[in-house]
Amino acid sequence: MTDVNRMKKNLEVQREDHTTIRYTASGPATGPTLALIHGWGCSRTDFDAVADRLPENYRALAIDLAEHGESRSTRNTWTIEEFARDVAAVLEAESVDTVVVAGHSLGGAVAVEVGRQLPDTVSHVVALDALHYLGLFPAQSEEQVEAMQHMFREDFAGAVRGLVEGGSPAGTDEALKNTYFEKMVAVRQPAGLHAIEGLVHWDMDTALRETKQPITVFAVRELTTQEAIDRYEDRFDITLVDLGSHHFPVESPEGTAELLANVVGSRQA
Repeated sequence: MTDVNRMKKNLEVQREDHTTIRYTASGPATGPTLALIHGWGCSRTDFDAVADRLPENYRALAIDLAEHGESRSTRNTWTIEEFARDVAAVLEAESVDTVVVAGHSLGGAVAVEVGRQLPDTVSHVVALDALHYLGLFPAQSEEQVEAMQHMFREDFAGAVRGLVEGGSPAGTDEALKNTYFEKMVAVRQPAGLHAIEGLVHWDMDTALRETKQPITVFAVRELTTQEAIDRYEDRFDITLVDLGSHHFPVESPEGTAELLANVVGSRQA
């Protein structure tokens, strides 16, 4: 799959609470549609190269969640469900009838919630190295939630460094890890901290039970445990990939685009 000359438009949609959600639309409006949701502390630009490598007839909507990238908000609610409403607002603005929603990391949780909220619009949910981390995504105990919150409140930079290290297989380039760290540690506050709190409070097991669409997880092989595979193999399809670190959509845009195109193509068949 090679680069195509895709026309891109930077657009925005307004929500309540002085919330402006900015997004990039590329490809023909009539093509199969793919919504792309970045991870925590990141932005829609993570998908620039991925979108460029999708088939030329595909429509890609890369979305900045509130207080990430160029999106801004003064709201007080920072749950996964509310982030999903950011995405739903874009889909409504674009008059999307059918869409595959793909999210990286925290964006994978958001993608599940979009599917849960829009059962008649979302045909398939894709998680890019998300949902299978048992210490982050499934519903945590109050003690675990408090420990996670304490870690981020007391040493935010150290906690972010821990996230980067935890998502880096052995041999990951140190400069690359530093790039991710510097980007994520600069997330806008207090939304960045509240978004982490929203994630660890998210009841993923309930969300999965109530999400009727098929869910595909593309997980970094070296970072995926057998325990996670065993726990969720009856709820979503886990495909192990060797495309880089937790941030493989940035590192391997062509491989990521191929994975996504195959999912979208299967929905068209």
